Formats: sequence, structure tokens, C-alpha cells
Amino acid sequence: MSKVKYYYDPDTLSYRKIEPEKSKRYRNITFFFLGSFLFGLLGLILLLNTNIINTPRELSLQREVKNYELQFELLNKKMEQIEDVLANIEDRDNNIYRLYFEANPIPEEQRRAGFGGINRYKSLEGFNNSEMVIATTQRLDIIKKQMAIQSKSLDEITKLAEEKEKLLMSIPAIQPINNEDLTRMASGYGWRSDPFTKARKMHYGMDFTAPKGTPIYASGDGKVTRADNNSSGYGKHIRIDHGYGYLSLYGHLSQYNVKRGQKVKRGDLIGFVGSTGRSEAPHLHYEVWKEDARINPINFYYGSLSPEEFENMLKFANQENQSLD
Repeated sequence: MSKVKYYYDPDTLSYRKIEPEKSKRYRNITFFFLGSFLFGLLGLILLLNTNIINTPRELSLQREVKNYELQFELLNKKMEQIEDVLANIEDRDNNIYRLYFEANPIPEEQRRAGFGGINRYKSLEGFNNSEMVIATTQRLDIIKKQMAIQSKSLDEITKLAEEKEKLLMSIPAIQPINNEDLTRMASGYGWRSDPFTKARKMHYGMDFTAPKGTPIYASGDGKVTRADNNSSGYGKHIRIDHGYGYLSLYGHLSQYNVKRGQKVKRGDLIGFVGSTGRSEAPHLHYEVWKEDARINPINFYYGSLSPEEFENMLKFANQENQSLD
């Protein structure tokens, strides 16, 4: 209730009510509403630009932003773990796998190279967290590129391993006659006495004495290039091309178990011991060739002999005696 004001009138010796002017009243009301409006507007601006009061929508958005930040932090930790695992694989790839298969290591700068050319992350610019999003996306892209390079490297290693396995299976690495079938190891590679002329002569293979008909086995994977008696001195003989420059020869056979052009595996039965051609007694004359040069077969028995058996063979092979062909 508004206060009523009075003034003393000396003419009437009484108090009279003060009647405010209407214009002044209207002015006061206008000032009141204007001040209230300005105060309210200022308060609204302050509330909208501070965190004192938030709308439910704003609170929901803030929770979402915090959740995204937490997810990005977890993602970065997972990327750190992936990078550690990938670095370990790359290290083994360069220093074990590629080294074993004689392949050049992949340079570090090639594995860690970035992306040139246009700005790949332009669409991610202009947001509140653009730097964080761009850095994370760039990191993921680099990891994907490293994984692609590593995947190609492992594909290459797989091919090299398959080729290495093929090489190891092709090398003539077993004794062509089983030990239990041998009468004795008659003569080794080196200078020996010729059984017919008694002259000292270079013997380019190893002679395995065994009864006629004893099985003879392929010493490595390959393809039969000859199975005939058209080579002087060898009689009925077999030649197997193992690839990689290797060839094995089996001479003085009684009969064949393979034919020209046939593919064989290590340990396959290819023929039988005999005494055909220039031979003094039933035996197998065995040779190994590398790049068209005959080499000592004794260095290729790691696939079938124990250390003790190899030691005994080495002792007999080095004795200067008479060959059987």
C-alpha cells in the first residue's frame, strides 16, 4: 500500500493531502519497468554465459562431451598397446624372420612415413575438440599403414618360407640305401685305385656295397631326367634334377622303378642295386652334382644318419682303397 503524504496549509490551518502529478507518476512507472527490464536482461546474459545454472539440455550435452573425452582417452591407451605390439612384431620381422630368409629389412623411415599431398583432415577442423580428433585420426591412419606394410612383409616371408622348405626338401640329403641293407660302404669320394687298371684315379662318387635287388631311394625331391644305360661306365642308371643347381646320379642298377620325366619325393623307391656297366660287384655308385660340378656326397647325409653313423661313414669314406667301378 502506497504511503499518503500531507502538507500543512497555513491559510486553512489544516493538513492537506499531496496529490502527485500524473506525468510524474507515469514517468516513475516507466523508469521502474525500464530498470526492471534492464536488470532482468543483464541477469539473463550473466546466467547464459556462466555455469551457475544449466538447462537439462546443456547438462545432457556436457555429459556426452565428458563421455566422448573418456572414450578418446581409452582409445589412445588401446592405440599405445597396439603400437607396442606392432613394434615388437616389426622388430622380430626385421631381425629374425627377414634375416633368416636373407631378405632386406624394411627401413624404419618407410614403416613410420606419414601421408603427403592434400589435407586429409580438413573436414575435422572447426570444432571445439578438432585438435584431439585430428591427432587421434592421424595416429590411427599411421597404425593402419604400418599394419598394411607388416602384412605385405609377412606375405613375402611366407613365400620365402615356402621356397626355403621346397629347397630343403629338394637338396639330396639322405643316404640312398638304408643302413640295414648295406654290406659295407666300399669306397668314398677322392683318389682311389681303379679295379680294372689298378691305376690311381679320381673317384667322383660313393660306392655302397649291397646285395643285388636292394632298394634304392631318391635322396631329395626332384624330376627324373634320365633312366637308361646310355652313359659310358654307369650301366643302368638314374639321374634326378632337384632344382637349385642340384642333381643326383645312381649307377649300376639292376632295374628301374621310375621313368624319365617322373616327379619323385625324397625317400621314394626309384630302383634296385645291380652290377651293370663298368662294375666289379653289386653296388650303388652315387654322385651329387652342384652347378654341373661333382661334389662329395658325404656332406649331404644330415637327413638320415645319426652323428655316430656319420662318423663311421666318414672314417670309411676317407680310406684310400679300391673302388668298385
